[in-house]
Amino acid sequence: MYTLVRRFIKTGVGFLFIGLALGLWMLVRRELMGVWPDPYLVSAHAHLVLVGFVLFLIFGVALWLFPRPAREDERYRPALAEAAYWILLVGTAGRFLAEAARAVTPAPALGWGVVLGALLQVAGIGVYFWTMWSRIRPVGSHLREAKGERF
Repeated sequence: MYTLVRRFIKTGVGFLFIGLALGLWMLVRRELMGVWPDPYLVSAHAHLVLVGFVLFLIFGVALWLFPRPAREDERYRPALAEAAYWILLVGTAGRFLAEAARAVTPAPALGWGVVLGALLQVAGIGVYFWTMWSRIRPVGSHLREAKGERF
């Protein structure tokens, strides 16, 4: 497992624990103090777990397990996969911070932080799939399928 794969997976686990801590804090406040969570915190929690954990984990495992790029493949570039990581990391962390801040202060400018974080998340996902698209291909299975094997 090479560095970028480990980075995706370990970052995902980090986001999971931050999301779990936030979720537990919101649950304790709701159940023991009668304080319902702010919608911004609910959104921050969801994005930490779904984008931060699930997508980072999936992206790391896919990067590790998908077939190597074909020799003539000019689309896949490790630098783009690295860029996707950083764009998605900044977008997810930024969105979390902006949404958490909106829960405690009504500053309208934080809305731009939420939107910018979301735009970076979408851009990071787009860059990732742009560079990985050519790696989603058959490696031998199409020959077995042609012979009638079913999967």
